[in-house]
Amino acid sequence: MAADDLHARLDREPGTVSVYAGPLGTPPAWTRHAEATHYAASTMKLSVLAALYRAAEVGHLDLDAPVQVVDRFTSARPDAPAYSCAREYDNDGAVWDRLGAHVTLRWLAGRMIVRSSNLATNLVLEHVGRAAVAEVWALAGARHSVTARGIEDFAAREAGVTNLVTAADLAALLDAVATGATRPGPIASPAGCTAMLDVLCAQQIRQDIAEGLPAGTRLAHKNGWVRGVRHGAAVVFPDDADAYLLVVCTTSSLGAPGGDRADAGARQLVADISARVWRARHDLGALTPAGSRAAPPPSRR
Repeated sequence: MAADDLHARLDREPGTVSVYAGPLGTPPAWTRHAEATHYAASTMKLSVLAALYRAAEVGHLDLDAPVQVVDRFTSARPDAPAYSCAREYDNDGAVWDRLGAHVTLRWLAGRMIVRSSNLATNLVLEHVGRAAVAEVWALAGARHSVTARGIEDFAAREAGVTNLVTAADLAALLDAVATGATRPGPIASPAGCTAMLDVLCAQQIRQDIAEGLPAGTRLAHKNGWVRGVRHGAAVVFPDDADAYLLVVCTTSSLGAPGGDRADAGARQLVADISARVWRARHDLGALTPAGSRAAPPPSRR
C-alpha cells in the first residue's frame, strides 16, 4: 500500500486514528493526529513500568522485596472506599493464583507487561504511587497523557478521573527508555532502561503492531484495548535498518454496534499500518504524503 493510499484509507476510517512513526532520538517521519487524546486502556502500563524502575533507582523501593498479592486498592477519588478488580476481565491468571502470597515487584512488573495483568498493574501502582507516574510522564516530555487511576477504579471514573494518552506522548516515553539504554536519560540509568526493554521485548500478546511485522522481528511493545479502543506502541528493531518508533491509537464510538467486528477491524488496521511502516523502514520519510510535513516531536523537560 503506497503512503498516499494509506492516508486516504485512514481518512475514511470512523473515529480518530493517531499515528507517530520515526527513528529513535529524532523528529518523527510521519505523524497523524499525534496530539489527540485517547482513553489509555492498557498502554497506561508503560508509564507504571517506567515509574517503578525509576523509583527503584532512586531508592524509594526494592524491586526484589516481597509484597503481598491482594485485591484491595486505594481509589483515586478521595471519598471512595477501596476497590477491587475482576479476575474474569484479566489476561493473566498467574497473579490471581497467588492471592495472599508474597511475590516481588519485579515479577509483578513482568506480568503487568508480558500478560497485561490488571491485578499486577494495580499492585505496582499502589506501591509506586500516582505522583511517581505523573513525574515519569513529565520527564519524558509528555504534553497530554495522564495516569490518574488504577484499573476498574469505577468510583474515580464516575468522578471524571481517567487515564489518557496520545501517540506523541507514548512515543516520547518509549523513546526515552530506548535511547536511555545506550546513554543516561531522564527516566532511568542505561541498566534500568535495558531491563525495561527486556520486559517489553518479552511481550506474549503479540497483536496489533507485531502482526504487521515478519515473524521473529524484535520489538519492545505494549498494546491495549477495550470496546471502541485499540492501541499499539512499540520500538521495532529490524536486523537491516535502524530501530524506529511506531505508535498507533484508534478510538471509535464506544457504543457502536458490532463491537467484536469493529475491534477486529481496528486490530487489522494497526497491523496494516505496521506493515506499511516496516516496508518503508529504510526511508521512513517516504511515509509522509506529498505536500505535507511531519510535526516536530514533543520537547523533553
